[in-house]
Amino acid sequence: MPLPKQIYSVIRERIISGAYPPGSRLRERELSQEFDVSRVPLREALPQLEWDGFIQILPRRGAVVTQLSLRDIEELFDVRLALEPYAARCAAENVARGASMEELLSTMARTEELIGNDEPLLIPAVNARFHMDVVELSGNKLLVSVMNSLMGRVHWLFRLTWHHNPAVSCAAHRELVEAIRSGNGRLAEASAFAHIEHGRKPTLERLAASLPATL
Repeated sequence: MPLPKQIYSVIRERIISGAYPPGSRLRERELSQEFDVSRVPLREALPQLEWDGFIQILPRRGAVVTQLSLRDIEELFDVRLALEPYAARCAAENVARGASMEELLSTMARTEELIGNDEPLLIPAVNARFHMDVVELSGNKLLVSVMNSLMGRVHWLFRLTWHHNPAVSCAAHRELVEAIRSGNGRLAEASAFAHIEHGRKPTLERLAASLPATL
């Protein structure tokens, strides 16, 4: 993996985990010393983090971890509802034409394993992977590219709400898997829409105490 991508991945994971909380500054000098690199790969990684919504690069302040708001979460749900049900429909139609569900089923099994082992902090990353597997199964390369950029924020959201009952989302994932397996595109589309929309209200309610309404 290229060095800027490695740096990007480490910083992104620290933001998602809360090690770098919203509003904290990412100082190039400190990061270059920690990673034992020049500032060149850092200056390649930071714009990608900004593009993906994890940081803002501000005049005279440099890189600052993004402060999310409830409005941001609402917009994320809106965009997901516009894209992911379509991805699920395409995935089901692709399966009907013979596409393999191996990756999706493997991720589903991993989720169930983590729930069985009571490892809730590992579940958000696997849940995000599940949703990306559905997108990749759609076979739509442009959609995959768009969702790759968005999925980091979805993972971040899942981590912020990791204390939700994971068995509920797991059951919805099983339902979506079966809809895709059936090859019925409209059924898969409806299942994905219901799953995402069902999570909106409880997510906003849980985050209302910790996030501002808007910025």
